Amino acid sequence: MQQQGRGLLPRVEIVARLITCSSRFSTIRDHIARYRLEGHDVTLHTGVGRVRPLAYHDRAAVDPALLDVVEYRKSGLSLNWIIGCPLDCGYCVRHLFGNFAMKVPRALTTDRAAFELLVAHRFFQPHVTPIQLLNRATDPMLPAVKPHLFTMLRMLDDAGLTNHVLIITRWRVDAADCAALNALQNLRVTLLVTYSGIDDDRIEPVDSQIAGASLRTAHAHAGRLRVVLYWRPLVPGLNDTDAHLAAAMELSRHAQATVFTGLFFRDEIRAYYRDHGLPEPYEHTARRKVFPEHLEQRVLAAAAARMPGGSPVFRKTSCAVSYAHGLPDYNGHVGIRELCDICPTAQLARCTDAATVPAAADVAVMAAGLGGALVEVADRAVIVSGLDEQRRYLMQHTLRHQVHDIAKPHHPRRHGRADLGWPTATPIPAAETATVQEVNTR
Repeated sequence: MQQQGRGLLPRVEIVARLITCSSRFSTIRDHIARYRLEGHDVTLHTGVGRVRPLAYHDRAAVDPALLDVVEYRKSGLSLNWIIGCPLDCGYCVRHLFGNFAMKVPRALTTDRAAFELLVAHRFFQPHVTPIQLLNRATDPMLPAVKPHLFTMLRMLDDAGLTNHVLIITRWRVDAADCAALNALQNLRVTLLVTYSGIDDDRIEPVDSQIAGASLRTAHAHAGRLRVVLYWRPLVPGLNDTDAHLAAAMELSRHAQATVFTGLFFRDEIRAYYRDHGLPEPYEHTARRKVFPEHLEQRVLAAAAARMPGGSPVFRKTSCAVSYAHGLPDYNGHVGIRELCDICPTAQLARCTDAATVPAAADVAVMAAGLGGALVEVADRAVIVSGLDEQRRYLMQHTLRHQVHDIAKPHHPRRHGRADLGWPTATPIPAAETATVQEVNTR
């Protein structure tokens, strides 16, 4: 770990970037002006004739949170200018917004307007802020949605931006899609193919073989494009048999990296399960994703026992994405050493070499400017109070160091997951230590 404060921007510049909306880079201003003034570009990027706009009288029935096109999430600024999805996954987060019944995608604004909202967002930093596209309330690879996705990618790429861009899908990806993604010159694009192996069509009507085929196609045609197996949600008693784990391990051969994660089981999702007579996976709901300790141990054991050739497995999305691009983790997880015990040696060195512990004085000014307060700066994480997730993630991506809320502690080895399925004290058993060290050495 490098010395405290080393490599940070001067304090005034940090605060300026965070508080004054980050200066608009001239290339972005120029591109926005060009899109406005050149008729052919305006026509290209409006999305007319593809996804229809959401009718004005229908907006009143939409949760205001969904009408907010730009939202800051842990994996980046999330741009969601199209909502609605026909895939009917029973655990979908759209339940949280009361939007699950909208099966036909509708546009909240034009592609061009969404682009401008993103690059002009007060928290957007060119070349720094990770971006997620259409990951909250639709699937970006649906036939009607995909043209809008590619239009947005071209605009961002034409602006000369080198930000990470995450595209998450469980739908069909073909060779032509890969060619379009590989043609982008500047963006660091990662396609995360969601695969669960769930075979209960009451919970997941979409056959996981579709995702498997998409993963194989994308990996076979990857050039600049990076491909990640997004193994989720893993749920005890649903898709965690030895056969399920073996199938996912085999699929991991067709990706640059694999990340596994659990299920958001909120009150709204439990209500849907109950209304439809579905088996409830857990006795209680939770704010964070649920991923029990025993299931993690089985996943790591399966990864350690697989045949050579599978991609490395990670607990965190940003770790997998960064590894796939040969870069240090943009979320700065490296300070949490037990999280990194399965990382490839070269990646751990890459993240360690890039890590800095920010100076407390700089972080205090930053937190205060965003409306909160600094509690502590440590190797593991910055601890703050009074800041919502969006502001904490802004700090995290700027500092490349974990930023946690003192009111929502991250317990050792749970890695930000729900308490369900974890004991109060969680020492690492000696037998497991041997297993995790072998996970990504094959």
